[in-house]
Amino acid sequence: MWQALIDTLDKLGATYADLATLGEKKYAALVNVDMKNFSALLDEEKAIITKINKLEQNRLELFKDSPKMSAEDFYKSAPAPIAEELFKLHKRLVENVQRALKLRDDNQVLAQCALDSAQMNLNKLGGATVEPTYSGKGAGVVTHQKNFDFMA
Repeated sequence: MWQALIDTLDKLGATYADLATLGEKKYAALVNVDMKNFSALLDEEKAIITKINKLEQNRLELFKDSPKMSAEDFYKSAPAPIAEELFKLHKRLVENVQRALKLRDDNQVLAQCALDSAQMNLNKLGGATVEPTYSGKGAGVVTHQKNFDFMA
């Protein structure tokens, strides 16, 4: 059981590292507004997330019959060399998860900025103007010019 847990934690740590690396690529794609590349990266991300879900299920199965305790306490119950390895892998996993979460948050902000920029450009093309007041939802009030007469 200990070896299976070591293998699962090792694979989880590596997979989260892959997810963080992919997050860095997504960051670059968003900064460069390379939506074609960004779309391809989203497909890669789906595959990584599927792999993470399977590994997490495997990890839960390994803990299914153990007493309810924290992971650290559970690791302490292992023989000394195995416990040391489990703590090392757990630390790597936590670091990679935190790195992936930070990149996710950064990319979320960039994606929202890219959408706002696209909306601004579309409004500019359509002749829209933003009023100097705000709507009840806190957003600017946008009025559109009638550029086309569809009844003609």
